[in-house]
Amino acid sequence: MNVGIAGIGRMGAAIAERLLKHGHQVSVWNRTAAKAQALAQHGASVAASPAALAASTDIVLSILTDAPAIEAAYDTDDGLLSGDIRGKLFVEMSTVRPETERALAGRIRARGAAMIDCPVGGTTGPARDGKLLGFVGGEAADLERARPVLEQLCRRIEHVGPVGAGASLKLAINLPLLVYWQAIGEAIALCRPLGLDPERLVSIFADTSGGPNVLKTRGGMLADAMRGKPPANTTFNIDSIRKDMATMIEEARALGYGELPVTARALKCFDEASRKGLGEGDAVMLPMTWLESRCS
Repeated sequence: MNVGIAGIGRMGAAIAERLLKHGHQVSVWNRTAAKAQALAQHGASVAASPAALAASTDIVLSILTDAPAIEAAYDTDDGLLSGDIRGKLFVEMSTVRPETERALAGRIRARGAAMIDCPVGGTTGPARDGKLLGFVGGEAADLERARPVLEQLCRRIEHVGPVGAGASLKLAINLPLLVYWQAIGEAIALCRPLGLDPERLVSIFADTSGGPNVLKTRGGMLADAMRGKPPANTTFNIDSIRKDMATMIEEARALGYGELPVTARALKCFDEASRKGLGEGDAVMLPMTWLESRCS
């Protein structure tokens, strides 16, 4: 299939590599052209503009930072919607509020094309291995058109409702995970005087009822972080976490729930880490960042 990808950050690049590996013709575009050019050595074509990307592909995946980035990629003079897009399918994979996806889908339908939203659970490793979780909002027929691509990216695809439903579920499933990074730092503080080996301590936490799946996949990285060793590659950085948590809080307010007290308090801790210059650091560093700030 001829696939376009708009947004070549960490996840966009990993998705492109996965689809190239499986024989798709992949074209890419990114606001910072160098990131797109890096995929040319893997066989991707680099589009000069979003409009050129849409014109040269049958299906376009977009995975962008936030709502303003979506608007910049889709709605500018040379954006994805600026040309004749009739009959094309867009798969919007960004982590944004549902209303952003619904509004974009309306603009796309008005131009004779179709859209589903399909944000994914997982980071760059699962993306390259085809083990993401896909949360789809949209028409069933449009999902079926996208399925040949999504099945090569996702180990599980859940169609959860109309456009925007995928965005709602993505915010929901990310919330406990992101809050957990603060919770595990506080938990480590309580048993730090015991002087237990980091791998042993992580293994104990992972084997309890409160141990999430992330300890199975990233427990070794957390143990390294406890020794002061950051991961070699960042998969989900602290500033991205902060953006997602702020989006969760904004959505809860829009739904009439007011504040999300646990999320809001954790976000303040992560804001502190970013102010200390750690915004580009990986999530596994968050527990130790908080702990060390209390010991200094």
